[in-house]
Order: sequence, then structure tokens, then C-alpha cells
Amino acid sequence: MVNTSIMDGLLLLLGLAVLVKGAGLLVEGASAIASRLGISALAIGLTVVSLGTSMPEFLVSITSGLQNKSDLAIANVLGSNIANVLLVLGFAAIIRPLPVRNSTVVSEIPFSLSAALLLGFLANAHLFSKKAELSISHLDGAILLFFFLLFMLYVYKTSETKESPVRQVASKGSTARAITFIVIGALGLYFGGQWVVDGAVGLAQDWEVNDALIGLTIVAVGTSCPELVASAVAAYRNQTDIAVGNIIGSNIFNLLWVLGFTSSVVELPFDVISNTDLMVVIGSSAMVILALVSSRTNTVRRSHGIVFVGLYLVYLAYVVMRG
Repeated sequence: MVNTSIMDGLLLLLGLAVLVKGAGLLVEGASAIASRLGISALAIGLTVVSLGTSMPEFLVSITSGLQNKSDLAIANVLGSNIANVLLVLGFAAIIRPLPVRNSTVVSEIPFSLSAALLLGFLANAHLFSKKAELSISHLDGAILLFFFLLFMLYVYKTSETKESPVRQVASKGSTARAITFIVIGALGLYFGGQWVVDGAVGLAQDWEVNDALIGLTIVAVGTSCPELVASAVAAYRNQTDIAVGNIIGSNIFNLLWVLGFTSSVVELPFDVISNTDLMVVIGSSAMVILALVSSRTNTVRRSHGIVFVGLYLVYLAYVVMRG
């Protein structure tokens, strides 16, 4: 058992190293592409970077669903979204205060909040029917995917305005080089995230921890590592639009694309206790709006970041006690 734990720990460390390198390449390549095409950094963060950083969540959820581990599939997404806002956004804001566009305040963040409310309604709709158990059905999955397509259409339309493109300083090298960076970076995030999860889950299983607790803590943090590293790197490089867009976009991808696709393939039973975690997802999104309004400059300040990270630690303590 000791040897197994050592191997799992080494796999976890290797995954983190690959994540760091992959995130750097992805942010650099995405910034260069956005600069050359005149597309806003926010649009790139909401699409290319978000898709790359959401791959671990997608892989974990679809694999868990096919293995009839719905608790892990759902807890992975909910836990990851909570980590994205409180841990990732909080940590990025501590590195550098994050100015947020007006369009993000009135559109993207409310869209993310609405996606969480939609999931809550669909998952609990059977409370008002004769069906005994709650679930995210195939039809619910199709509805989630429909709203995901609407979101992608919105991003496409807003990117056509070509407002505030990434600064040309980010466009060094050829377009092929930038695309190569994006591909290698996304692959690094994908495999690095999987290795982090495999190592973390292996360690947790050695300690005999249940699936729901694993999903909300170790797996959620592990699959949020790409968002954490990508947003931290973007914030450090002063690409704050990518940092914010990555977090908001990733949350929308997780709720609408990851759970939508997974539940359209296999129905996911929904435990009532998961409503508590869903309320934390909704509350954390609302807190971002409150922080932006209170700043009067649409900025997530360092003080906000410290509060977010502190609240995440409190949430983790609650989940562990509940588990």
C-alpha cells in the first residue's frame, strides 16, 4: 500500500508539472491568435482556453457516468465550479486585481448564474412528478446542450465587434507556431489533468474515502488545476480578460457542455444532498457580481480574492465534515 501511495503521489506531481507548462503554452498561443485575428481576449478566454481547461472535467464526468458513478460525475462538475470561482478567481485576483468588462458583468456572469439555476431546476423537476428519484435525464441533457449552443452563438456574435483585441505584443511568431502552442498546451492540460486526477483518486482510495467526497474535493481541485494555472499565468502576464473569461467560460462549459453531454449519453441520478453544493455554486457566482458592484470599477480586488480563497477553505472543511 505504501508503494502504491508513492506511485500515486509521483503521478500527481508529474501531472501538476505538465499542467503548468501546458497552461503557459495555451495562454501564449491563444493570445497570439486573438491578436492576429482581432478577436477580443475575452472571447478567446470564453472559448479556446475554456474548452482546453474543461477537458479534465469532461473526461472524468463522462467516464464516471459510463461506469454508473453518477455521484462522482456530478460532484466533479459542482466542486470544480465552486473551486473555479472561489479558489481560481480568488487566487488570480491576489496575483493581480482583475478588471472586468461591462459586458461580462451584465452578460457572461449572469449567463453562468442562469446555467446553474437551470441545472437546479432540471435536476429537481421530478419533485413535482410521480417519479420517485431525482435525476438529470437524457432530455435534461439535450436542454443543457441547447443552451450551450446559444452561449456559443452569443460569443461568436460578440467577437465580431472586434472590440479590445489582445495587444499586438502577444503576436510574436507565425500563426502556425501559435496554433502549435494551443494544441500542445491543450494536450498538456488534458493529460496533466488526467494524471492529477488519477494520482489523487488513487491516494484517496487508499484512505477509503467515498466517491462524492472525492469528487467535491480531490477530483474537483485536481480538474480545476488547469483553470487555476491558466488563469494565474494569464493574470501574471496581465492578460486579465483571458483570466476572467477562462473562469466564467469554464463554468458554463462544465454545467452546459460537460453535464449536458454526459446526461444525454447516460441518465445521472441526482442526490438531494447535491443541492447544497449547487446552492454554493449559485451563491459564489452571485458573490462575484456583488464584489464587482461594490468595487464601483468592475474590478475583483485582492481583498475580494483573499475572501474568496478563505471561503473556499471553509467550504472544503464543511464537505469533509459532511462526508
